[in-house]
Amino acid sequence: MQIEKAAVAGTLESSDAMVTVEPGEGIQLSITSSVMNQYGRQIKATVQETLERLKVSDAKVTVVDKGALDCTLKARVECAVYRSCGASDRNIPWGGAVR
Repeated sequence: MQIEKAAVAGTLESSDAMVTVEPGEGIQLSITSSVMNQYGRQIKATVQETLERLKVSDAKVTVVDKGALDCTLKARVECAVYRSCGASDRNIPWGGAVR
């Protein structure tokens, strides 16, 4: 998928994450987390795997995590990507069904 414009998904509430995607060159990933020391590698892997599954190769991605579970991170990344390319108003099979 091609990132066309900046888009945000999520909140800064406890157990959630705010994901921002913007057009960029390559994958530029910035992560801030209240649990970075414990789960930083897993957060990064989850975000990268989701981007790969969605075939996003060029994007600046910012994640502000407040203790979100992996399933929440995946959903926030999916939503932000779909919003950025104008696909979120279409009939999309959410939840990992998109290959």
